[in-house]
Amino acid sequence: MTEDFPRQLRGFGPVGILSILVIFSGSILGPPLIAVLVLVWAKWSETPWSEIGYVRPRSWLGSTLGGAALGIALKLLMKAVVMPLLGADPINQAYHYVAGNPAALPWMFFAIVVGAGFGEETVFRGYMFERLGKLLGTGAAAKVATVLITSTLFALGHYSTQGLAGVEQAGVTGLVFGAIFAVTGRLWMIMCAHVAFDFLALALIYWELETAVAHWVFK
Repeated sequence: MTEDFPRQLRGFGPVGILSILVIFSGSILGPPLIAVLVLVWAKWSETPWSEIGYVRPRSWLGSTLGGAALGIALKLLMKAVVMPLLGADPINQAYHYVAGNPAALPWMFFAIVVGAGFGEETVFRGYMFERLGKLLGTGAAAKVATVLITSTLFALGHYSTQGLAGVEQAGVTGLVFGAIFAVTGRLWMIMCAHVAFDFLALALIYWELETAVAHWVFK
């Protein structure tokens, strides 16, 4: 590996563009593979881990509990207020097969922790913020644009499996997580929030509590 190679990987010339295409080609097998490719890219390009959000929290416990509390609160707000206002079906039809189905839980646990918490956050917040930051800059306007762009792409990525309701929900959560990352530059709390959000969603589906929570505010 030549000394110039890391610089080319970080840039947007032929090598840099090719690396982006290779990374997103991993979408065939889902966010975890893309995230692994991002970490390989960071290593080869000599990109500091901090630039993709891999920063040691000031407090592991505080960040974990704070993230979990955020994720739970956000999910309840989405289910009880935001999604009803958008006219969404109280039942998540895409994952209704999980209701009362313990056989589906191991795969769901893996998808939530590895796919959503690690995979999606590494890609949509860590990697994309780093790449767009290099293109657009790091000023306030650039950060707002980055949050909007990444949230839109994050939302659209949920259409194939969850339809319009999934896009709406992912759009809002993407804005929240993106705004937090734009301010903090740290992924751990957001990863915990994402996992807690999805685990609560899974619990509501599994125990068939979705309709009850969706009617907390709007009967």
